[in-house]
Amino acid sequence: MSLLIGGIISAIFGLISLIFFWSDFMTIIKGAFPIFLLLGGALAVYVGIDEIQEKEREERQRQEEKLEKAQKELETIRAQAELYKEELNKLKESKQ
Repeated sequence: MSLLIGGIISAIFGLISLIFFWSDFMTIIKGAFPIFLLLGGALAVYVGIDEIQEKEREERQRQEEKLEKAQKELETIRAQAELYKEELNKLKESKQ
């Protein structure tokens, strides 16, 4: 309960101070505005670059998975081809 009362009192003093010191408050806002824009822009650039890198990583991983799948299929086909060659050789030998 005391926290609620303290919060209400602080809000009232803050509102009164804002009314009396409006010009000082606006001076602070005017000075901080370019800094906020600069920091916000830098953050947006960082997040954008990070997002592009993440998309590239995902695409690279997808390509690697496709390559691995193709290699496994190729190995399976080679093994089947080898079996067919052996079977063909056996048939040729049995006919002779």
